[in-house]
Amino acid sequence: MAKIRDRTEDFKDVVRQTALSLGYNESKMAAILSSFIIHKPLQRTSFTKAALKTLESIRTLEQFIMQHRKDYVDVHRTTEQERDSIEHEVTVFIKACKDQIDILKNSISGEEAKSRGWLGIRDDHSNADTIAHKHGVVLILSERLHSVTAQFDQLRAIRFQDAINRRIPRKKMKRVSSSNATEIPKSINSELREPDEPQPEPLRVQQQLLDDETRALQVELSSLLDAVQETETQMVEMSALNHLMSTHILQQAQQIELLYEQAVEATSNVELGNKELSQAIQRNSSSRTFLLLFLFVLTFSIIFLDWYS
Repeated sequence: MAKIRDRTEDFKDVVRQTALSLGYNESKMAAILSSFIIHKPLQRTSFTKAALKTLESIRTLEQFIMQHRKDYVDVHRTTEQERDSIEHEVTVFIKACKDQIDILKNSISGEEAKSRGWLGIRDDHSNADTIAHKHGVVLILSERLHSVTAQFDQLRAIRFQDAINRRIPRKKMKRVSSSNATEIPKSINSELREPDEPQPEPLRVQQQLLDDETRALQVELSSLLDAVQETETQMVEMSALNHLMSTHILQQAQQIELLYEQAVEATSNVELGNKELSQAIQRNSSSRTFLLLFLFVLTFSIIFLDWYS
């Protein structure tokens, strides 16, 4: 049995000589060999770059919320103005991420419209798979942004609930203090008045008028204070409900947009079906005409053969 000989070096020499004969120098050959070993990174498309940028923005938003979570919820750490500033920054972050996702959706819609033929039929399966992949990326980004927004909504609900809880005990304490304040002048007047000491009639009437005016002012001020506190509580509740309603409206807008896209696609499918039906009707009428003509020619041929025989 013949021994096996390793011809790898001979092959390398032949390849080197061929490359030199074709005009390749040593630096070009070294670059080609290094490219075989270390592959160049794939060039990312504009959609991939935009999607990664949007994902990075959502991660930054989530880190910002987690970093300022205690400052936003705890009353003793920050003031109301600082919490409003945190809420404003989070709202701006969310709006920016939503705009980036909308830009990605519009780019997918434009690419999908270009990939359709003149009848609205996709004839490139690889392009269809790419568009489906992009739709999945946009869906994942939307779900990630919605989860981060839901986390901040929970923090906002905790803040509003704490604000409502702080308003209610203060309201009760002020009612009790106002009732005590109305009882103090009565007790003072009763202590100052001795049963055996007579008072002049004009002074007693004037004192009674002053007491009546004081009580009337106290009642009016307490009612105004209750009305102001009730209005403040209602404003806090309305702000919380307004934010929740805006969140639900955003979700409904996304669902309506999805339904609109499905309706447009269904309309195009119906139009294609109508065209196919019209073509089928034309084919049916032409085949019926051909069949009648064939039967007529066959009948005439039989009659002619019978007459000829």
